Amino acid sequence: MLKKITLASLLAMSLTAPAAYALDFGSIIDSVGGIAQAAGVSDKAVKGIGAATDGVKAYALSDAEVNAYAAQMAVQIDSKNTIAPASSPYTQRLNKIMKGWGTVDGLKLNFKVYMAQEANAFAMGDGTVRINSGLMDIMTDDELRFVLGHEIGHVRLGHSKAHLKTALASSAVFKGAAAAGGRASQIAGSEYAQLADKFLSAQFSQAHENASDTYGLQLLKVKKINLQAAVTSMNKIAALGDSGGGLMSTHPSSKDRVSNLQKQIDTMR
Repeated sequence: MLKKITLASLLAMSLTAPAAYALDFGSIIDSVGGIAQAAGVSDKAVKGIGAATDGVKAYALSDAEVNAYAAQMAVQIDSKNTIAPASSPYTQRLNKIMKGWGTVDGLKLNFKVYMAQEANAFAMGDGTVRINSGLMDIMTDDELRFVLGHEIGHVRLGHSKAHLKTALASSAVFKGAAAAGGRASQIAGSEYAQLADKFLSAQFSQAHENASDTYGLQLLKVKKINLQAAVTSMNKIAALGDSGGGLMSTHPSSKDRVSNLQKQIDTMR
C-alpha cells in the first residue's frame, strides 16, 4: 500500500532536497505542485501549494529585487500626489534642511514634498523619501531631520523591506509577476496602487519604532544636530491625536517612547 502523501510531507520533501537545490525555494515548491497532482492530492491542496509558492517567492526576493518594486511603487505614489515644484518654499526649505544627507549609511536618497495637510512622511528601500507639507508646517528644521532620520531608519534596519515583502506575498498582483519570473517590470503601473496602499498602511511594531527612534537620534548626533529635537518632534506628533493622520496611524507615539529617547539623550551628553 502506498503511504498517504500530505501537503506537509510534500513541503518537507522539497525542503530536504540536496544542498545544490536547497536555496531555490521558489523552484522547489513550484515543482511540488506537479508532484502533488501526480500523487493524487486534491485540487484544493494543490492551490494551497501555489499560494505557498507565491509567499516563498516574495520573501526570497533579493534586496535589489525588493528595491525595484519599491521604485515602481514610488512612481505610483508620486503620481497620486501633488509634488511641490523646485520653486516652492517647501522644496527650497527641504533642500536646505537635508543638505549633506544625499547619501546616508550607504543609501542614496531622493527627497520630495507632497502638498498635503496630513502630517506624514515615509521612506523606501530605493532611497525614496517623501514628506507632506502639513508636517513641515508644524516642525522646526531639526525636528524634521529627526523625523526623516527615523523614516530612513526603518529602511536601513530592514523594517520597510519586511513590510514590502509582506505586501507582495499577500497580493494577487504579485502572483502573476512571480509566475513570470518575479520581475517588477511585469506589473502594470496602475496595479502598483494596491501594493502601495498595503505598504503605506502597514503598522510597525513597537520594537521597530523604538529601534528607528534610536537610529534617527544617532543620526542627529553624528551630524551634530540638537538631540532634544527628537523629543520635541515626538511630543508634537503625539499632540496631534486622532487628527494627526498618517504618522499617528502608522507610528503610534507614547510616553514610553519619549521617555526612552530622553534617557538615550542624557547618556549621549
